[in-house]
Amino acid sequence: MTTLNGVPAAKKNTDVWKLVGLGVIALYALFLIFPLYTLLKQAVIVDGHFSLSAFRSFFSKKYYVDTIFNSLKVSISTTAVTLVVGIPLAYFYQMYEIRGKSVLQILIILCSMSAPFIGAYSWIVLLGRNGIISNVISRVFGIQVGSIYGFKGILLVLSLQLFPLVFLYLCGALKNIDNSLLEAAENMGCSKVKRLFTIVIPLCMPTIIAATLLVFMRAFADFGTPLLIGEGYQTFPVVIYNSYFAETGSDHTFGAAVSVIAILITGAIFLIQNYINNRHRFTMNALHSIERKQAHGVKNVLMNIYCWFVVLLSFMPQVYVIYSSFQKTSGKLFVEGYSLESYKFAFSHLKRAIPNTFVIGLAALLVVIVLAILIAYLVVRRRSATSRVIDTVSMIPYIIPGSVVGIALILAFNKGPIMLTGTAAIMIVALVIRRIPYTIRSSVAVLQQIPMSIEEASISLGASKLKTFFSITVPMMGNGIMSGAILSWVTIITELSTAIILYNLKTVTLTLAVYTYVSRGNYGIAPAYATILTVTTILSLLIYMKATGNKEVAL
Repeated sequence: MTTLNGVPAAKKNTDVWKLVGLGVIALYALFLIFPLYTLLKQAVIVDGHFSLSAFRSFFSKKYYVDTIFNSLKVSISTTAVTLVVGIPLAYFYQMYEIRGKSVLQILIILCSMSAPFIGAYSWIVLLGRNGIISNVISRVFGIQVGSIYGFKGILLVLSLQLFPLVFLYLCGALKNIDNSLLEAAENMGCSKVKRLFTIVIPLCMPTIIAATLLVFMRAFADFGTPLLIGEGYQTFPVVIYNSYFAETGSDHTFGAAVSVIAILITGAIFLIQNYINNRHRFTMNALHSIERKQAHGVKNVLMNIYCWFVVLLSFMPQVYVIYSSFQKTSGKLFVEGYSLESYKFAFSHLKRAIPNTFVIGLAALLVVIVLAILIAYLVVRRRSATSRVIDTVSMIPYIIPGSVVGIALILAFNKGPIMLTGTAAIMIVALVIRRIPYTIRSSVAVLQQIPMSIEEASISLGASKLKTFFSITVPMMGNGIMSGAILSWVTIITELSTAIILYNLKTVTLTLAVYTYVSRGNYGIAPAYATILTVTTILSLLIYMKATGNKEVAL
């Protein structure tokens, strides 16, 4: 056996991976478990004694309890609408030839990757009390458009922003269905509608359940949309934020208690989803992938109309944002004519916002990629009690609202020995914690498909296990890593719920700048910053497609 300083090489490599596993656990313990413990301690320890007074205060007031039901109503309704819209869209797109399908998918991805509160702001301008579309309908048809504010507005914004997640997940699942199953059903006289409900949807059920959880969690944790368009319709994340940052005074113990309640609710939802998913779990490998067919006649027209109507409706707010960014402004109001004044202001003021977005975002993404690769390898190739703990702990941020993560980090690191509050480091830590599950899942999925025999062949030829990992395994994981990284990157640069709790003037980002100007009613500068974010998303997507050679994106 090859030795190094008298120690077997294989043993040294094994020890290295044990150290890596222990190092990852230590990082999670410091930056996730410890902050959550601090949050729980803040919620139940009052004046040095154990107390549940904050929880009793919450449940004794109907206003606070109603916010839970409001958030659940929003999340369940949004999830239902996204499934109703997203499943047919993915089915039509993957099974039939849709005109301009490449452009269609890019638009769908852009819809999903913009910050929800930007859509809320746009719909206020379009369908608000003095909105552009509202005024046109009122003048031409004499019809008063109903209020965009409250539950209906939140549901509209979140549904149009989150249905692409269902679409992307289901497209990936449909690619794994063997076409011979559908051909056999057709030969037995099964209609296309019956095939959809008896074959396609059951085969895609694990993916549909996963997409359902993701949409539900995103809707439940969304902070900006209810704050901008909810008016009197208060949701849970808004209560959490107000508990810590209310202008009339904050109650950190109460805020911590509300945060713990949020974790318990989302944790329960996750366990229910996991139970249902385990009952429907199976694997699929398509030997003969589905080939798109050309529909004819009325059916073809209706499918194209449906796909393009849904996508253009959801993309309309972004079109308006881009358009309004070139309008002239006088103070906070638009005036006649067009100019680049908003962009000049955007690049000359808040000079930190644009660099911070990329410096903080890229730093977080680099850490996400490195940790995700190591964690995926430990989970798939180095199965042990340590790797199982890592796999479980790594999914905790998936079910915790961003505002709760931000508050927990502030409580844990607002004093020595590790003082991070107010620094860029705490924002990087928060973004890594929040977004690493995406890249871990995609990396694990692709690593499971790489035969172990390839690594064994490399080792048998004399390469060390670490060299095999970096020179063979990591390159082969490239597509999976890139898929998770692009989703992590776009969600990083559009993150609001965590960032708004952790930032200061030195660490403001583009998303925070957009939110600040929107909340102040400055509708000239906000679209300029939002357009820069949209362009960044488009460029990121194009770079991803170029780097991977994929013309389509599926999760």
